[in-house]
Amino acid sequence: MIALPWLVLTLTGDPVALGLAVALMGIPRAVLILFGGALVDRYSPKRVLMLTKHVNTVLLGVLDVLVYSGHAHLPAVFALALGLSLASAFSIPAGTSMLPHAVAPQYLQAANGMMMALRQVTVLAGALLAGLLFALAGDGSGGPRHMHGLALAFGFDALSFAVSAWTLAKVEPRPFVPAASQPVLRSAADGLAAVWRDSLLRSCFIYWGLCACIIGGVMQVALPLLASSRLHGAAALGLLLVPLGGITAAWQGVLLNVVIGVLGGYVQVAVFTWIQQRVPRDLLGRTMSLFMFIFMGLAPLAAALAGWIASRVALATLFGGAGVGLAGAALLAWLCTPMRTLRDAPPAPSARTIV
Repeated sequence: MIALPWLVLTLTGDPVALGLAVALMGIPRAVLILFGGALVDRYSPKRVLMLTKHVNTVLLGVLDVLVYSGHAHLPAVFALALGLSLASAFSIPAGTSMLPHAVAPQYLQAANGMMMALRQVTVLAGALLAGLLFALAGDGSGGPRHMHGLALAFGFDALSFAVSAWTLAKVEPRPFVPAASQPVLRSAADGLAAVWRDSLLRSCFIYWGLCACIIGGVMQVALPLLASSRLHGAAALGLLLVPLGGITAAWQGVLLNVVIGVLGGYVQVAVFTWIQQRVPRDLLGRTMSLFMFIFMGLAPLAAALAGWIASRVALATLFGGAGVGLAGAALLAWLCTPMRTLRDAPPAPSARTIV
């Protein structure tokens, strides 16, 4: 989240290149993530997730060596970003559909709460660690010889994937019942059709797509630009996970992140549990792949546009326009869709289609 955008910005100093790099990580993922969900339903989340962890370990290790040796150039960074994007197309649906295969239904919400809490903590800890490594070992602002902090960040990331592969090997999921064997394209299409037939799921997914484009597209590009232009350092980037256009000091971003992080964590637990309860297990990989496609696929595509806009308008204008768009989307969802009647769903039926 922190090191790769900062590396691109350090190598080029160009917000358009930053937007293109983020888009490069998102476009292959956006194209393949739905097929990744189909393979998860066929081969089990654990098997798919384990393979992607090994791939990510190798790719991040190579990136670490290139940065440390001073041979990190934009084409090589783009190629490795593409590889990470391809791996994430399969790891994301596998990881988000894992819990219903590992815990009993009555413990699903508690398990989601524990997992989301750990995720929030590790995201914050990783960002703070990145900022600390940049401050102590260099963030590249002094030239290629001062990128050791970036190299340490990528090396730590590679190590974390290796350790998580070892821990995943210890997990014993519940008995896996694979989805019906059929061509991957047909399987992915069946998953999309099942979500579309459910009017409430359809409304929620459209609304979440609008939010992802507005928030994700702006944040992934404007966050490094804010730290670079106003806070003058990569260490500040590690603190500013939720920046706003009016921020002029790092402590303001930290305070806002605490409040928004608590609210966001509550919403994530509720949404994940609601989807996992509503959707049959043999469709869960495909449904979660569509859900994550919205945030991991559409957002980077919007980031490419945000990078172009950021080169032509003031940073405060970019954030202000995003805020107005987000408020408008929420108002339309409340007034014009069945989302205002959304309640906790009963456990999913065993049938292969959503009622």
